[in-house]
Amino acid sequence: MTTNYIPLDKDKHSALKVNLKHNFSFAKDTHLAATTIREFAGIASCMPIVFVKEPNQGTLHTIAMFGFEQGANLFFKDDKWQAHVMPLSIQRFPFDVRPDGDKLGVFIDEKAEVVGEEGEALFTEAGEPSEFLKTRHQMLGDIANSEIATQKFIKELQDLELLDEVQLTIQYASGQKRNVTGLTIISEQRLNELSDEKTLEMKKAGYLGAAYAMLLSLGQLNRLVQLSAESAQPIVNIQLGAPTAEDTTAAQPNA
Repeated sequence: MTTNYIPLDKDKHSALKVNLKHNFSFAKDTHLAATTIREFAGIASCMPIVFVKEPNQGTLHTIAMFGFEQGANLFFKDDKWQAHVMPLSIQRFPFDVRPDGDKLGVFIDEKAEVVGEEGEALFTEAGEPSEFLKTRHQMLGDIANSEIATQKFIKELQDLELLDEVQLTIQYASGQKRNVTGLTIISEQRLNELSDEKTLEMKKAGYLGAAYAMLLSLGQLNRLVQLSAESAQPIVNIQLGAPTAEDTTAAQPNA
């Protein structure tokens, strides 16, 4: 989805409202979305969770997969969101938390379809944040804190050399075959080979459960294959393996 975030300003945006009665159509073209460690348990029950590398700085981030093709969200069908879970990075729209000077600030996509003259007010007549905006502030704060925790989790996995780059080999019903690279997952073998002491440390930090949630989530790749049956490009088979030099498409998150 295309966004145009600017800092939220109580004077400039005093009359703006957000319509909560919408179908999340802004995410219909989103095939990858950011997710954080606090969400892994829920997301893993529905969607694959993998690591992708931020192209500019090379930082790894965790993302939930909605599909394999850019511009195609397999969980958005019949003009509505079909999954029983939704990453907070989708729920928080049209807001975001970003660096603003030497601190984090709340940003808004004032051009979003859900922003206008109807819905939940952002500010009271006195210019104070509304109860709705306060709840969004809390959500954004939770996301920011969880992202910090997620980066600590990723660093631990990197320090323990538990990450492997992989590719998806996709076989379409049309006969076309394509590889999707740029994905990283946890090595289950090396995770299981950790010493008892290190395993206990991982458990106490909340990292062990998160790691296994990510591993279990890979089973949801088959769910995406099933959902693709009614898409423009049905998939008949998908394999997860080591990267090759064949025709590839790099995975990049949309949110």
